[in-house]
Amino acid sequence: MKLLSLFTLSTACVALFSSSIALAQNAAIVNGKAIPKAQLDSLVKKSGQPTNDPQVREKAREVLITRELIIQEANSRGLTQKEAVKEKIEQSRVGILVAAVFEDFVEREGVTDAELKAAYASIQADYTGKEYQVKHILVEKEAEANALIAKIKAGASFADMAKQNSKDPGSAPNGGDLGWVGDKSLVPEFSKAMVTLNKGQMTDKPVKSQFGWHIIRVDDVRDAKAPPMDEIKAELKQILTADENWQKAKFSEMMQKLRAKAKVQ
Repeated sequence: MKLLSLFTLSTACVALFSSSIALAQNAAIVNGKAIPKAQLDSLVKKSGQPTNDPQVREKAREVLITRELIIQEANSRGLTQKEAVKEKIEQSRVGILVAAVFEDFVEREGVTDAELKAAYASIQADYTGKEYQVKHILVEKEAEANALIAKIKAGASFADMAKQNSKDPGSAPNGGDLGWVGDKSLVPEFSKAMVTLNKGQMTDKPVKSQFGWHIIRVDDVRDAKAPPMDEIKAELKQILTADENWQKAKFSEMMQKLRAKAKVQ
């Protein structure tokens, strides 16, 4: 009896160990069907969320389990063998392939240099007026802004005051520098004050916006102009490929090329 008990216990331990290995290699096992851990890793990565966050991974795992349960239930009910279901699955498959082929066509040969030049010419008209090389300090209270203005007028470095006091996380580490901006790219209150400043001038009074109180300084002013085409080719391509009429024309072009080299009887 003792020997039998030891054998039974040993068998149970081996089974438990094997089960632990299987679970370590897979995200889950649903009715005997393994969901690989790599599938879970891929889903978490695609979500754009932290890959090591336990809550994120558990939510993704639940999604995979739900999918597998639905697939298994559909199979057990014989739904995947129904002609109507088969037809819809095939339609979805073809739709995915059409989109993938067209995307690859656009990536390889869909956007011509002539089209890029035309797109570039069309956006050049948008670059009108002036651009301002501007810095700012953002604080919560008007009194704090006035105190900083007084310090800067007394000789304190604008950049140092921005680094030490500004609540804008994007510009504070750079001394409040926002780079070259147009008047339409900023909130109205900020822009209205900015365009009244000359090169090297700072606002005498803080400017109120929805974000808080701004101290603004303009370091330089220039006529607005489009950046060189080579610098914005990726953006131009995005503009083109997002246009519905362009997509239709390119799809037609792709199909003409496919038919031209195909043997259709």
